[in-house]
Amino acid sequence: EIYSLKVDCKVTSRFARSVITSRAVNRANVSREVFFDVELPKTAFITNFSMVIDGLTYVGVVKEKEVAKKQYQQAVSRGHTAGLVKASGRKMEKFTVSVNIAATKKVTFEMTYEELLKRSQGRYELLIRVKPKQLVQHFEINVDIYEPQGLHFLDAHGTFVTNDLTQLIKKTVTETKGHISFSPTVDQQRSCQLCQTSTIDGDFIINYDVNRDMPAGDIQISNGYFVHYFAPSNLKRVPKNVIFVIDQSTSMRGTRIRQTKEAMLAILNDIHSDDKFNIISFDSGVTKWKPSIIETTAVNMEAAKQYVKSLYARGWTNINDALLEAIGMLNEATEQHKITENSISLIILLSDGDPTEGETNRAKIQSNVKNGIGGRYPLYCLGFGYDLDYSFIEKLALENHGVARRIYEDSDSALQMQGFYDEVASPLLSQIEMKYPENSMDDLTQHFFQQYYNGSEIVVAGRVTGNELDAYNMEVTAKGAKGDIVLKNFGNAQDREKAFEELQYIFGEYTERLWAYLTIQQLLNKRVSGSPEEKANNTARALELSLKYNFVTPLTSMVVTKPEDKPDSTMLADKLTEESLEDRVSPGPGLASPGVEQGKTVTNQVKQTKALATAFFSALLKRLINRESLLVLVDGDPHFIIPVPKQNDTICFNIDERPGVIFNLVRDPLTGITVNGQTIGDKKVDPNKKLNTYFGKFGIVNEKLGLRLEVTTQIIEITSGKEKMAFTWSDTVSIKQRSFALQINKERNLVVMMGDSVQFVIVLHRVWKDHPFHQDYLGFYTIDSHRLSSKTHGLLGQFYHELSFEVGDIHQGTDPEKPEATMQIKGQELTVTRGWQRDYREDIKHGVQVPCWFVHHNGTGLIDGVHSDYIVSGIFKTK
Repeated sequence: EIYSLKVDCKVTSRFARSVITSRAVNRANVSREVFFDVELPKTAFITNFSMVIDGLTYVGVVKEKEVAKKQYQQAVSRGHTAGLVKASGRKMEKFTVSVNIAATKKVTFEMTYEELLKRSQGRYELLIRVKPKQLVQHFEINVDIYEPQGLHFLDAHGTFVTNDLTQLIKKTVTETKGHISFSPTVDQQRSCQLCQTSTIDGDFIINYDVNRDMPAGDIQISNGYFVHYFAPSNLKRVPKNVIFVIDQSTSMRGTRIRQTKEAMLAILNDIHSDDKFNIISFDSGVTKWKPSIIETTAVNMEAAKQYVKSLYARGWTNINDALLEAIGMLNEATEQHKITENSISLIILLSDGDPTEGETNRAKIQSNVKNGIGGRYPLYCLGFGYDLDYSFIEKLALENHGVARRIYEDSDSALQMQGFYDEVASPLLSQIEMKYPENSMDDLTQHFFQQYYNGSEIVVAGRVTGNELDAYNMEVTAKGAKGDIVLKNFGNAQDREKAFEELQYIFGEYTERLWAYLTIQQLLNKRVSGSPEEKANNTARALELSLKYNFVTPLTSMVVTKPEDKPDSTMLADKLTEESLEDRVSPGPGLASPGVEQGKTVTNQVKQTKALATAFFSALLKRLINRESLLVLVDGDPHFIIPVPKQNDTICFNIDERPGVIFNLVRDPLTGITVNGQTIGDKKVDPNKKLNTYFGKFGIVNEKLGLRLEVTTQIIEITSGKEKMAFTWSDTVSIKQRSFALQINKERNLVVMMGDSVQFVIVLHRVWKDHPFHQDYLGFYTIDSHRLSSKTHGLLGQFYHELSFEVGDIHQGTDPEKPEATMQIKGQELTVTRGWQRDYREDIKHGVQVPCWFVHHNGTGLIDGVHSDYIVSGIFKTK
């Protein structure tokens, strides 16, 4: 039982220190496991964690990551480990620890983390995630804010706060201080009058901004360190020249391309009338919407929207040529004086960041782009999904004065993209340089900035080196809408420092810790884009500061030794980065729970072997399924989808046949590989509707290996010689032999590997068991066919070879959303319809819409012969 949960936050000049204290008691007469789960902002650094149990305090110690890892592995080798604990979401990352508490004993957990609040779109945000998962006797949130510039506004709300709870948010505001508290009783926490579940589940959010009356920003000095905040107001907006570079390759199909188009249509509505822009789309090739950058007129905006609406996913990914085209367009516009002298130019790339066409060497692409831009304007990179090569786009952005941002694949992806654009929509200054008194300030953080956007803030910190700095003067130079500007401030340093000494509730060393926090963040960024020598130096300096100030950063880990029955019970708290997310396709060694599962002891060796196998198959499947390869598939009622990469397009057709018919899908007489599929029908037929059939059984034969695999919606049966193995879809199984491997991913899919490549994936579709008509069925995906010979044929196999066609006379059909056309293919002229089929590899429930040209009448004219030519007599037969 958690009987107390308190969140105490203190914010001094945007730098926040949050302390979460949780007290729990075991009221049972036997020992119990107690969990402490905390989600903290990704931008925060953990600085302290402790547990108090039975009068003893156990404190986490921050160590260099390799040192901590070694200590952890020593504990693992002795079988005494609590596991590696780390997880992440969009804005938050999760810290979890569990301990066994004796009967009637109590435990107190305390977590401290620090962060610099970033100003975005005119406000700062302090986000506190609270998920107690039960009613708490003493629940309390307290936030104290001190801003010497004065508070302009202060608001607080919660995603879980109902109308009844709103009155419990208490707020007091003076000129420079703000206090917010929220403390519901147990009854007020209940989700309903008699419920034992809590309504406290979500985000508690504080937003505020400060007053600004000094033209060059506000400088604050305390304990020998200074921090300078620069966010000028009342400046005229600078026109911008923006090139949108949009990925429309096959890997962007479905939700990604649809939401990109939604975001772009919204962004086009928000482009200012004095801006100039253009759109470049790319797949295997590069398409410029207009030859050069153009003005924002009503006619141009409407034409741009129509162009965006026409984009659809096709082909491969030629990032290199697309970015070089955008760079060339801006360079040409500058040389030909098509853009105004004081305007700001930028490039925004929207892609999943996996180059597969043209120049595919990532280092070469980064070099090409950096040399092409030459420091003249920023490149912003928006990348989609967890399979994104984030390190690639991050370096692209950081080397060119921009930032990278991951776009999470969700219902609000379009809003995420639009939100980013809003941040850079209104540039106010460029070429900003912050200048301070010589011989008085040292160890400065970054003090030159490429651009400043409305609603944001520039923060510079450093060390005061003058022993008797009575007065200070500082200067900001920049380029604005009307040319060069110079802003200056003068002040008395002693008065500034004295102001902070009088505030007892503010942690006094905040300026020094803020300087260290900001320095570490910037050193970590420099590691991404610097030379090997610079990377080594920046890493060493960032590590030194992380250890000195007890920050858990990507270079350090917090080691926590827990009071368990066995000694050396150790856990590590790590700091996740966006790049590290891509490696976490599944738990690896050491990520498993402690060695007891449902009362059965599992050795570390067995768990680690299982985890390794799972990670191997998951990573390989992710890499091959998500890449833009020749993917031929059949799924649904049966829908055959045939990509034609050379033409950046897709053809599809259906087969209508009675249930129970077996089709030969793939047959290669040279390798001895055969794949057959048997159709099933609905449970019962609606006389007023078409009969639906699906594939309910597949048979795969490899004659050279003496192998047969039969897959139904109930079982997976493998026969090798005289040996036979059977599994169900509720199993998770990994089998790897010299020339064959198989992975069953529970209730999801089956991966069949032959040789060194994935050949086939069978997807399981579960239907509500009480559905009046439909029943479970299977889908079949060819991921890699390069091991099969040129003799391969079958309903699918014939399309493993090159295919070409021409489409003309596109006109409106009977359905206005599905145009019709004439297709020239295999010496025949067919009438085809533009439609959509579903690919269920990534979203097994809803599928992803794939645009294609639909060939009618069971694929007649597209397939060799007619569909009945492919009917065979048995699931493993070839005739």
